[in-house]
Amino acid sequence: MKRPAGRWETTTGQVTGIALLFVSAGMLGSAVIESIGGDQGLAMTLAALVTLVPGAALWLSTRPGQIDRAAVFSAVAGTWLIVSVFGALPYLFAGTFNRSGIGFPVVLADALFESVSGFSCTGSTVFGSHNLIADQGPGILMYRQFTQWIGGMGIVVLVVTVLPALRASGLGLIGAEAPGEGGDRLAPRMAQTARRFWYLYAGLTGLIAVALIAVGMSLFDAVAHAFTTASTGGFSTRDASIGYWDSVAVEMVIMIGLILGAANFTLHSRSLVARRPVHHHDPEFRGYIWLLTGATLVVTILLVDDGMGFTRSLRSAAFNVVTLGTSGGFGNATGPGSDGDFVRWAAGPQLILLILLMTGGCTGSTSGGVKVMRLIIGISHARRTLRGIRHPRAVLPVRHGTGVMAEPMVERIAGFMVVYGMLVVSGTLVVAALGTDLVTAMGGVVGSLGNMGPALNRAGPTASFVDGFSTPARMVLAFLMLVGRLELFPMLLMLVAPYRTLHDRVRSR
Repeated sequence: MKRPAGRWETTTGQVTGIALLFVSAGMLGSAVIESIGGDQGLAMTLAALVTLVPGAALWLSTRPGQIDRAAVFSAVAGTWLIVSVFGALPYLFAGTFNRSGIGFPVVLADALFESVSGFSCTGSTVFGSHNLIADQGPGILMYRQFTQWIGGMGIVVLVVTVLPALRASGLGLIGAEAPGEGGDRLAPRMAQTARRFWYLYAGLTGLIAVALIAVGMSLFDAVAHAFTTASTGGFSTRDASIGYWDSVAVEMVIMIGLILGAANFTLHSRSLVARRPVHHHDPEFRGYIWLLTGATLVVTILLVDDGMGFTRSLRSAAFNVVTLGTSGGFGNATGPGSDGDFVRWAAGPQLILLILLMTGGCTGSTSGGVKVMRLIIGISHARRTLRGIRHPRAVLPVRHGTGVMAEPMVERIAGFMVVYGMLVVSGTLVVAALGTDLVTAMGGVVGSLGNMGPALNRAGPTASFVDGFSTPARMVLAFLMLVGRLELFPMLLMLVAPYRTLHDRVRSR
């Protein structure tokens, strides 16, 4: 790095600095709420100041530089890591996870886990019977929801809205962070595109909040759940999550909000411009709706066959299929063993939910998982391979809708799915080796890598990750959450970069 005009030229430092300023603003707003209705306002204010100072220092002492693709990945991954660490400060300063007989390393690990789960919009939590959500102050609860909201559309996308100096680098930064195969331009300038995404996102959040108030939620709960519905995050202000209200109307609003959040935001933008819905023209969105509908019907039939009433089966199936198929992570179980608690279901419907844990929503959305488009193209690529064996001289393109996919894109998607599968297998082995049973380990890894939240067995919708996983295992899952949120490659390439640098230096000697 060089330091022209008294400022270091580093895009990573500039992006991280502004990201920390945004996070500190959220902490400060939550501290005000806590000061009104809780007793940890001073602790949260201190956390905001500790985050503000290094953020301001980085912002004022750096300027963005010209960066290549590897540096883009490094900037995005580095920003998410640093923000997640600072994001744990409110929990630490407020003593949120302090409990008898637990040392500081475990408390720190719990705070980091909750922070990463929030910013990555995973929804897994270390709150539980030992540490109830209901016992927390309103500021802590709203901050927890805020972490998912700012992480849903993307911290770096938010930075690009106020950092037009990035110019050409902006598209690369958005593409490295956006779920799917990169960011689409909605406007000529990248800053305008980023703002358009955030306007759509904020508008969707507002609509969900109004709808939740209309069906009986308080203003605080409605805003809090709108944050985590639009972001398909899944954090709740209640220990029983959406099951606390036991309301079909509330569940319907949440499901519609999750489906919209897990749809491509480019389609939302085009619909506003055209003044009519255009979603049905998109093959990925159609496949996404068919997947959710088919899974709901199959799970409903299996639950009825297992002895649950039809109405309860349909309600439980629809909500859990949507919340996991969109990577939402909410639960409608009113308690352990209730109809919405899918860990008590038979193996058949659980297997379908496991598939949904890996699939996720659409590209260009706030959803996690492999994404429906990759799944469609992966299936098309497999069919082409089989046809190519029968007709080795034939030219067989991979089609998506009425278009033909470029071969580099097909290869990248195939590579993504291979790496994804390898991470699932290796992550499951590591977590199981750290003392977790195999089913819980696999569910936890798939749920973390797909940013889904609740998973199978001891990681179910009414369970705490403290009960099902050791502290080292939770740190592994937290790392997988970040890897999954950044679509695998930015985080992995950031880890590879030091090795490559060292390897190049050794070879040059």
